[in-house]
Amino acid sequence: MRKPELLSPAGSPEIALTAARFGADAVYAGGTLLQLRAKSAGFTEEQLFETAEALHALGKKFYVTVNSFAKSGEEEALASYARLLEEAKIDAAIVSDPGVIALFREKAPGVELHLSTQANCQNHMAARVYHEMGVKRIVLARELALSEIAEIRAKTPPDLELEVFAHGAMCMAYSGRCLISSYLAGRSGNRGECAQPCRWQYALTEEKRPGEFYPVFEEDGMTAILSSHDLSTLAFLDDIRETGVDAVKIEGRMKTAYYVATVTRAYRLALDGLWPVPLLEEELEAVSHRPYSRGFYFREEKTGPQNDGLYRQSRRVAALVLGEEGGLLRIEQRNPFSLGDRLELLKPGLPGESFRLSHMTAADGTPVEKAPHPRENLLIACPFRAEKGDMLRIKAE
Repeated sequence: MRKPELLSPAGSPEIALTAARFGADAVYAGGTLLQLRAKSAGFTEEQLFETAEALHALGKKFYVTVNSFAKSGEEEALASYARLLEEAKIDAAIVSDPGVIALFREKAPGVELHLSTQANCQNHMAARVYHEMGVKRIVLARELALSEIAEIRAKTPPDLELEVFAHGAMCMAYSGRCLISSYLAGRSGNRGECAQPCRWQYALTEEKRPGEFYPVFEEDGMTAILSSHDLSTLAFLDDIRETGVDAVKIEGRMKTAYYVATVTRAYRLALDGLWPVPLLEEELEAVSHRPYSRGFYFREEKTGPQNDGLYRQSRRVAALVLGEEGGLLRIEQRNPFSLGDRLELLKPGLPGESFRLSHMTAADGTPVEKAPHPRENLLIACPFRAEKGDMLRIKAE
């Protein structure tokens, strides 16, 4: 089977390089306009240029999301932005709006276009129409089953690429086109400002008893009747590959470098067939997530509690590796740990090697027993070879 491209998210240039280091073939990120995430996840113009250059030097691709639906009056800013992205030599713009597609083709004909899942393309007829409009790749609607994806592949031109989501959070409605946040919080999901009201806890009220709330228990005392499970396809990646898709995508432009590194590495190793799936599924438990599901790929009817609403995580990041110094590792603290704790080394392509922390000093060489201070530089003894960009993690309490 052909090996699909592995596409990972980035909310900062540093995370983009982390994704590339841990096995992504391509990275997608937002810029300064219509990027469908909070402003904090958007790259500046300078960062777009620098990240494109850095990823290309590593043989990786860089895609930029312009996938909010545009409003009248944004044409001039979009035209300038399209030209800037072409100048930055990004590999593709991920778009949703037909008007934005037309604008990019006119103002930045050198920019390849990928249709965002926001456009909700569900059939081969629509895919062909978008292809005729100049779209190179379709990121298919997330509610499609494997059989439907295979049919679209069979009935579309071979040069039209298809991409599907493989892992991450799912919306309970049509993603950014959900209006609940706009209505309840005045924050539009389509403009990257979703307040995630589907993750809130809800209770039952009775018309004549205002102020009295009756909890609706699902499981473990929680009520999260609108909150979806997270998607995980690790166990059936071969089934996805058999549909003929060209790319699989990890969701999470708001996620941490640790999350992106861990999940990217797991899917890289799965695609390359280097680790057994049960071991890789354990890796996916090491990041913060809601209960995992298989999404809509098998058209399964869910029975029983839909979600206990609780995030879970078996590991947390302890520190980033900055380099080696005098036989010791120089690290930057991310979460508290102490002498005697068992740490695991997280690096590309290798299983997490664990060791008991037996020696730790401050940057000036003063011995210390605990590392409670965020981003503190420390020196530790590590029995394994580590490089800048690796991470240390610890069992979550």
